[in-house]
Amino acid sequence: MSQLSVPVVWSPDTSRHDPRHEVWVGVATPGTEVAARVEAIRTALQDAGHRLVQAGPHDDELLGRVHDPDLLHFLRTAASRWAAGEYEALVGQDRVVPYLFPTPAMTAGLPTRPAVAVHADAGRFAYDTMTLVGPGTWQAARAAVDCAIDAAALVVGGERLAYALCRPPGHHATPAGFGGSCYLNNAAVAAEALRDAGHERVAVIDLDAHHGNGTAAIFYDRADVLYGSVHVDPGAGWFPHVVGYADETGTGDGVGATRNLPLAEGTGDEPWLDAVADLAQWAAAVGCTALVVSLGVDAAALDPESPLLVSDQGYRGAGALLGSTGLPSVVVQEGGYHLPSLGGLVAAYLEGHAAARA
Repeated sequence: MSQLSVPVVWSPDTSRHDPRHEVWVGVATPGTEVAARVEAIRTALQDAGHRLVQAGPHDDELLGRVHDPDLLHFLRTAASRWAAGEYEALVGQDRVVPYLFPTPAMTAGLPTRPAVAVHADAGRFAYDTMTLVGPGTWQAARAAVDCAIDAAALVVGGERLAYALCRPPGHHATPAGFGGSCYLNNAAVAAEALRDAGHERVAVIDLDAHHGNGTAAIFYDRADVLYGSVHVDPGAGWFPHVVGYADETGTGDGVGATRNLPLAEGTGDEPWLDAVADLAQWAAAVGCTALVVSLGVDAAALDPESPLLVSDQGYRGAGALLGSTGLPSVVVQEGGYHLPSLGGLVAAYLEGHAAARA
């Protein structure tokens, strides 16, 4: 076994979510956040000499600090509510898709109540039409949270680096909402677990190609968990479109605890790594004692969701930069959708991080 072996926490239940398709601009398109991602990553990391650790079940205590109870209840029950209706017989849709969004534009200050019909109630929590809920979605998302909790526990127990093979990803899940192929915020739960273990200040550094609006929102008014992200500029028309700008720095006690470093579409390794180095130095300089890395590898040039052009070597370099902080680290999987290269990109990052820690 490699001297730089990293514990890889995973669960077979993370494959139970099957989105089948996404609804984008009103058209059903093939889903990219597929169960095969788990096997692609797991196989590559096992081949690289990392050791597999199967996640165990946990209660909802940490999860309940990150998300509102109404969201958790909806995700737990939505698929069965949908199946009890006539949606599949009427229109052939066996996945939960919102058709109504009760935004202020609709409600216009009127008093509101939760919708009775699940296709209308879904818009109370879902903020896009791409993130569908199916029969195994809750079980998979909940198993991903367990992976994050167990990876954090390994770090608390003495490992300097642990990786959580979370699927579906989580960094777009907000306190009371889901979207962007994310349902529950795994990285936020890992940060809460590290805080519980005595780390007074934790940094979440997000390398996904897209801004982690959910993680940013969860910690936006807190000083004890920092959020830093390098991502494609939302002002260029990229998800999440309306947030993720450089002037968003936190509010209340959290002023200065959020940093967004948006990059132009087509950015490659050098400027991307400069931004990662900036965030790594920031986390170390402000007194963080533990690190959560939201490892999206969809910034890679071959990724179907990628607006950026980061290479394998770029991800290896990012691992080295964050590993060189010396902080005990939990790496949580976010995006990354090109199955032939996915596992190798994750392995490259872990190689760089582990070598810097050695």
